[in-house]
Amino acid sequence: MSVPGISSKLTAIRILAEIGVDMSVFETSKHLISWAGLCPQNNESGGKKKTTRIARAGAYLKPLLVQIALNDGKSDKCPELKNKYQALKKRRGGKKAFIAIARKLLTAIWHILDKGEFYNADLYHKADKPPVNRVLTPEQAFALLRSRGYEIINPDSAA
Repeated sequence: MSVPGISSKLTAIRILAEIGVDMSVFETSKHLISWAGLCPQNNESGGKKKTTRIARAGAYLKPLLVQIALNDGKSDKCPELKNKYQALKKRRGGKKAFIAIARKLLTAIWHILDKGEFYNADLYHKADKPPVNRVLTPEQAFALLRSRGYEIINPDSAA
């Protein structure tokens, strides 16, 4: 019940009834997210992405987590989740942002049950930040710029 948005015992009981208390069943939090149906499907062929829908699994757990995410994304009680929702909503849209918040909550629940710790928002920001010392080769830097729409001109050939 230390997770933001899970304030009633009934909600906590419903989550525990779905996933259980033994997290040794799921190797990582990503396995739990996949089992709950909160990860996007990957249907890609020939370089064309055909769909990014979430999976059909988790008929009872997924709607519950999405409702909690709806509450947390608009509430001032947990500003870290609200700020994350606002940032994702600008880029990806509201519905995908709510799914991402539900995924983040389920990751926190996995850590709480696996390690026996209380919810701490600072522990889950490590994946959100880029590495401090990012080193790119010139080829990687040029490829990154090209992927962002820049055109690379060789200074010798421009003259």
